[in-house]
Amino acid sequence: MQRLWCLRSGLQLLKSSCEGTSKQTNKWLSTSRRYSHASSSFGLLFDIDGVLVRGRTPIPAAKECFKNLVDRNGQYKVPVVFVTNAGNCMRQTKAEHLSQLLEVEVSPDQVMLSHSPLRMFTQFHKKCVLVSGQGPVEEVAHNLGFQDIVTIEMLRDAYPLLDVVDHNRRPRGSIPPTKGLGPIDAVVLFGEPIRWETNLQLLTDVLLTNGNPGSDWSSARYPHIPVLACNMDLLWMAEAKNPRFGHGMFLVCLESLYKKITGYELKYEALIGKPSVVTYNYAELLIRQQAEKLGWTTPVKRLYAIGDNPMADIYGANLYDHYLNASRSTKAQKQAQSGGGRVDPLTEADAPKMPSAEQGEFGINPEEEELPDSCSSILVCTGVYSRDQQELPSDTTQTVTKQHIFHGHRDFGFDPSLTQPSFTVQDVKEAVELVFQQEGWPLE
Repeated sequence: MQRLWCLRSGLQLLKSSCEGTSKQTNKWLSTSRRYSHASSSFGLLFDIDGVLVRGRTPIPAAKECFKNLVDRNGQYKVPVVFVTNAGNCMRQTKAEHLSQLLEVEVSPDQVMLSHSPLRMFTQFHKKCVLVSGQGPVEEVAHNLGFQDIVTIEMLRDAYPLLDVVDHNRRPRGSIPPTKGLGPIDAVVLFGEPIRWETNLQLLTDVLLTNGNPGSDWSSARYPHIPVLACNMDLLWMAEAKNPRFGHGMFLVCLESLYKKITGYELKYEALIGKPSVVTYNYAELLIRQQAEKLGWTTPVKRLYAIGDNPMADIYGANLYDHYLNASRSTKAQKQAQSGGGRVDPLTEADAPKMPSAEQGEFGINPEEEELPDSCSSILVCTGVYSRDQQELPSDTTQTVTKQHIFHGHRDFGFDPSLTQPSFTVQDVKEAVELVFQQEGWPLE
């Protein structure tokens, strides 16, 4: 995964964009200092599918839970951000949907979709990008800052002979001329598309021709043009009894096809969405901004991430917790060195090391930002994970194998301990009650 740009400029861009949006949407969220407990400052990260809803159906415990999370004026008692790997819509649309389902006001500033961190990938915003997914992908891309966008349908229209798996979609009669497009500089994969065969074929064409699908394939064109992928969920939970295929499954297909044809591994410029650390860094910044809106004057010290998927929500929250520990250790070591102190070599060796793929090649500079102390993971049993299907083993080093439980992405090293939640509860209502009990706050 190629190294990304300067962190400081990316964070400034993110802060300014969020602040601009806040001015338009924070009228409903007035300052409320009564809940600002200086000794106990925490925020909540909610997954959506399998935690709050299943498909279009709200989970009963969710509505009751959120009634207790707001006061009589509809103000949130603590900072709340919704972190989902969904990405086939706009933040405004998702916020309106959640507001209707939960019967509380949800601002777009509180919603983080899998592709939200792409706002910070400014080095691609002026390049020609091919986008894949479903829903308003062109509008989503423009909203994120991309300026020169090609959709799969636009590519198919420009090169009518490329998509021939479905006989009914093949050109009839005389062969239509190729319209031609400018070279494609990068690929952005937002989420699972509708016609997988079309997307897989055209994406392969673009990758094997260095962004010029009208030219000949060549496996010598390696490494290929940059690929940015959002949402690595292999499975997700809708109304059906069993999990459904997610975008992670589509990525598995694309990776397999590319390697089968070329003999090389498909490379990603960035993997975004849970469980990557870049996603939680972005979510933490949104939590920080929500705390400021509430009038909190002390930093948010503890995060609680509530989810239903051990390989996305729990793995990601635990991975971020490791990142926070590593950042704290690094900061302490540098402070000791700058103060003329001696760094204990054992402490330095024991500091958690974060693989670059799992960090998403992005992080907040711990010397300049006040990061939380911890991120606890809470697993609910209303979605992908169910106690009836399989109990998570207590001794992961002895009983968990990669083949048995690992549904994470290929580029993420498998650490069985990261699938173990800090807490396991039945539903989101129990999760929130547990958090408030842990923090010593009255919920009602």
